Amino acid sequence: MGYYDDHYDHLRQKQKGNRGGAILSGVVGAILGGLLVIVAVPSLVKWDVLPYNMEQNEKNVSETTDQPKVEKNVTVNVVSQVTQAVDKVSEAVVGVVNIQEASFWSEGGEAGTGSGVIYKKENGKAFIVTNHHVIEGASRVEVSLSDGTKVKARILGSDVWTDLAVLEIDAKHVTKVAEFGNSDVVKPGEPVIAIGNPLGLQFAGSVTQGIISGTKRTIPIDIDQDGIPDWHAEVLQTDAAINPGNSGGALVNIEGQVIGINSMKIAEQAVEGIGLAIPINYAKPVISDLEKFGQVRRPYMGVELRSLSDIPAYHWQETLHLPPSVKEGVAILQVVPGSPAERAGLREFDVIVELDGEKIADVIELRKHLYNRKQIGDTMKVTFYRDGQKKTVTMKLARQSL
Repeated sequence: MGYYDDHYDHLRQKQKGNRGGAILSGVVGAILGGLLVIVAVPSLVKWDVLPYNMEQNEKNVSETTDQPKVEKNVTVNVVSQVTQAVDKVSEAVVGVVNIQEASFWSEGGEAGTGSGVIYKKENGKAFIVTNHHVIEGASRVEVSLSDGTKVKARILGSDVWTDLAVLEIDAKHVTKVAEFGNSDVVKPGEPVIAIGNPLGLQFAGSVTQGIISGTKRTIPIDIDQDGIPDWHAEVLQTDAAINPGNSGGALVNIEGQVIGINSMKIAEQAVEGIGLAIPINYAKPVISDLEKFGQVRRPYMGVELRSLSDIPAYHWQETLHLPPSVKEGVAILQVVPGSPAERAGLREFDVIVELDGEKIADVIELRKHLYNRKQIGDTMKVTFYRDGQKKTVTMKLARQSL
């Protein structure tokens, strides 16, 4: 048994040696094969021997794994009543630049910018309506057209009471004129568009949309800045955004017609979305007068006035000699020589209480009656108190001279 055992052990050692050699040979072969593939494949690809394109396969793998998906750009041609309205009028809305000369108190230069609306083109001239406060104090005015062209403008006339002004430029630069609508038929809730240059010419031609929030609104206007309202302006109220620089721009209806001239914005703290515009029907006769005559031709009384409510109560009896029952009216502080008031016999310290039989409570009501209901050359009955006595005279209204 010893012989067979020794022989068996010898065979097992020999088999182990053969297996170790086979494994080593396999590893060496794999390494050599890999090196051969690395060296040989590029040459085979170059000679187009392989049955497939490795570069294309690599590109396909890269496209499906590494690169993001590319989306198509979609162009939509949006046409609506709003865009059509804007297209109809936008080129007729311009920038208005107020330029002032240097003085001892100021350096001069551009004092501010606003907006304007080209409303007529005639005999080689184009006419623009804007706000009085936009061009107030200007030494010269420039108009910036929708394409950025700047042209010199001439101020034909300006009216502080309605905050309107009319400019004239050479018509060769003008391609489009705005159409006036009818502001008397505007209703609350009706969609409107405001077009102008908020915050300056860098935002030229800005468009905002809203609705009519209210019609026939009245707001007090203090023209002489003495803290006492001199006039109540009738305006349209809108929630379309109107910012500084929009003044003089167009408030447009859905048909692209101008129904108002943007004039101001209430910018008090916690107040938002209240924009105001001068109704175009109210503005038309003013625009016509400014274009033709350089001023608004209003009937003229020739008096300096003060509301009774603005005079200390002590003077009601001691100076004006009014009966205790009289609480409202307008006192005459001065009569202009040769004026309709002087010719009618009115004097200093007379207190007007009625015009044409209609009660007059203050200066604003008197001006509204005079400016809105009377014409130059009309007669007007004036009822007043003098030294405690009630009297009535008839006055023929005239036009104030320049």
